[in-house]
Amino acid sequence: MMGFNWDIIQDYLPLFIDGAIMTVTCTVVCVVLGTFWGLILGIGRVAQCRHGIYKYVLCVLVKWPVKIYVSAFRGTPLFVQIMVTYFVVMPFLLHPNNGILVSDYLISPEVARYLRVQYGAFISCILAITLNAGAYISEIFRAGIQSIDKGQMEAARSLGMGYGSTMRKVILPQAFRRMLPPLGNNAIAILKDSSLGSAIGLIDLAYAARTAGAANAVYAEPYFIISIVYWSMTFLLSLLVKYMEKRLGKSDSH
Repeated sequence: MMGFNWDIIQDYLPLFIDGAIMTVTCTVVCVVLGTFWGLILGIGRVAQCRHGIYKYVLCVLVKWPVKIYVSAFRGTPLFVQIMVTYFVVMPFLLHPNNGILVSDYLISPEVARYLRVQYGAFISCILAITLNAGAYISEIFRAGIQSIDKGQMEAARSLGMGYGSTMRKVILPQAFRRMLPPLGNNAIAILKDSSLGSAIGLIDLAYAARTAGAANAVYAEPYFIISIVYWSMTFLLSLLVKYMEKRLGKSDSH
């Protein structure tokens, strides 16, 4: 490419490779944890108890807290959430002197100090993106579960199945087929949002581009390269989602 300085990319190629590995690692972990957390929140949103005092207990202790949680995480920027997690939550959890997880039975001060220095940015990024993704994914699960005809639940319960087994064996398998496209879109969003972790020192693709650009006072080449890499990753992820949709579609037709 005319005028493209490949020497910058070549000199920092190991950093770009490490950054790509970190981006993929962060994405996979956040997608898995965020989906699991979103499932829990989504079930909390649609949980029902129509009789007795448990109806009010469920509303006050489960449904309303989940609504407030989802509203808070969807209503504030992810960048701010990452900063709060790194500068407020992490010291609260892992401060060597007074962190709530630091004790003789859980984590020693030495281990806490090591985790904060070596993996503080990674843990903060994983925690913040997972909590944020869970709020969005919970709405996907809520909508997917509510899209299933109520007769399915009533029929399963009339056969003696419990609420948990009905959700696991009857409702969720059907709802998952409808939820797959939005879940795939959310996974792509997580992949792109992981670049925000570079603001707290996460050594990902965005960090590699900023480092290479600052060292050479040239930013076009590094950011152009990571744009291509991010696009390639999202394209491959979208192909994977389409493949899964086709597989599930074939299983439904048989």
